[in-house]
Amino acid sequence: MQADETVVSFDCGDDDLNEFIVKEAPLYRKALLAMTYLLEDTETGKVLAYFSLANDRVSLSDFESKTEFNRFRKHRFVNEKRLKSYPAVKLCRLGVSISAKGMHLGTYLIDFIKSYFVTDNKTGCRFLTVDAYADAVPFYLKNGFMPLNDDDLYDATRLLFFDLVYITDEISR
Repeated sequence: MQADETVVSFDCGDDDLNEFIVKEAPLYRKALLAMTYLLEDTETGKVLAYFSLANDRVSLSDFESKTEFNRFRKHRFVNEKRLKSYPAVKLCRLGVSISAKGMHLGTYLIDFIKSYFVTDNKTGCRFLTVDAYADAVPFYLKNGFMPLNDDDLYDATRLLFFDLVYITDEISR
C-alpha cells in the first residue's frame, strides 16, 4: 500500500481481516509498525488479496523453559551462533477475497514472502512467523510452517514458524 492509498472495501469472510485492511493498515504504516501489500486485479483494480508484515524474533521468551529453547536451536545453529533471539519477519495478516477463493493466492503469497526474504536476504532474517487463527493452522502447516511449541495448542491463535534456511538450501542445490 502506498502512503496515500486506501482500500474502500474487502471481504474475505473474516470481519477482523476485513476491518484491518480497510481501517487499520494505513495507521500501522504511518506508525511504522507494519507494511501491507496488495494483490490487485490489473483490469478491475479490485483487491484480490493482501498481506501485512512486521519485524519479529524467535527468542527464549517464546518457550516455557530454557531447555525447550535449547532443543529448538540445537539442530539449527552451530554452537557459536547460539543466541538468545533470532531475527524473523511476522506475517501479521493474510486475507484472500471471497471472489478469489480457489485460486491458491494464499499459497502463492506465502511462497512470495518466503522467496522475498531468501533471495538476496535483505535483513538477515532467519524465520517467518505467524499467529495463525486456529481454523487457518492446517493451511499454514500445509505450507511448511510448524508450531513453535505446544503451549498454545488449544488457544484461538497458534504461533507457527517457517525456517527460511530450508528455502536457501533448495536454491543452492
